[in-house]
Amino acid sequence: MKKMIRAGRLKYAQTMADLAAQLGMPLGTFRNKKPHTQEGHPAPISSPTSRALLWDSEQTKAFHAGRPVPALPEVDDEEDLLDRHEAAAELGVSPASWNKYKSDPKLAEHVVLVPEEDGTEHWPRRVVRGYKADRPGRGAGGGRRTGSGDMIPRDEILPRIAELLDTNPTITLTEVADTLGIAKFPTAQAGLAQLRGRRIADLVEATPELTPLEAAERLGYPTVTHRGAAAIAEAELRIRRARPYLQQVADALAEAGVAEPVQVEVRQLAGENLAAAVPLTASQTSPVLVWDERYGWRTATSRRHPIGKDTGTPPEGEGIRYLGSSTRPQPAELLEQLADRRKGSKHPRA
Repeated sequence: MKKMIRAGRLKYAQTMADLAAQLGMPLGTFRNKKPHTQEGHPAPISSPTSRALLWDSEQTKAFHAGRPVPALPEVDDEEDLLDRHEAAAELGVSPASWNKYKSDPKLAEHVVLVPEEDGTEHWPRRVVRGYKADRPGRGAGGGRRTGSGDMIPRDEILPRIAELLDTNPTITLTEVADTLGIAKFPTAQAGLAQLRGRRIADLVEATPELTPLEAAERLGYPTVTHRGAAAIAEAELRIRRARPYLQQVADALAEAGVAEPVQVEVRQLAGENLAAAVPLTASQTSPVLVWDERYGWRTATSRRHPIGKDTGTPPEGEGIRYLGSSTRPQPAELLEQLADRRKGSKHPRA
């Protein structure tokens, strides 16, 4: 079943923080215990790739009360609310392309934040469809010509490639592209390499004595793909090792009311360094905190592009303040320095 905020159900949209409060748990405890992953728990209504999970509170309350979980509507409605991944799929573009389109007044004036303050952007389906119909381009409805580009929604590509990889570990780019109706380069190539890298990382975590190259061989991947997939796996393993600390900090900041509750997304920069961003609440003087494994935590001035382009030198200037006595300070130290603008530094620690 498709996941989204169905028409008329905005009032039931529930964040992770809301669900934790409903269960009487601190947000950090909720993340650690993961009660939402127990068998039979209602699935999130946010898209699978969304950073901020949402649930339907009628469903979760019924489940935790031991009552039958009510079903949600399955038929698409013009008043369904779509997040950026769902809106991009409706429009037939990538989420990155949607980020460019959404500033158009025809879309921007209809945006709905969930929750209402500092929430995730959503758009009514009718607005997205209206924009698609009026979108400038070739032929009716604009955009790409039929038969060009990828023929399935972007958020379905990786799951579909994963199914093919499950069946045939030696599947080729051509076979993936032809089976799914997607571009061989870069779509099939990038998706296949990413999935092989993740699975190599899974196997190395489960069997630490294996190297990524040995794991690739054990998984039955073609020799020609080993080196590239192993490199992706090594990057994935570094990200996984960094994520628990970053999530701990994000949860502590959210519980203190200075940051939005998010699942931290760790990025690998062009120079292979890791970075992540945590959006702050409107009450804070800076819109976001950024972590870079080279420099530690700093404030940033752009909420849309907080990490920015990696130039090889630490960002400095108006609105940028480095916090913490190390690259991985404890949350309490960050909270103390974030609350006192006299603390911190204009430059990263030596």
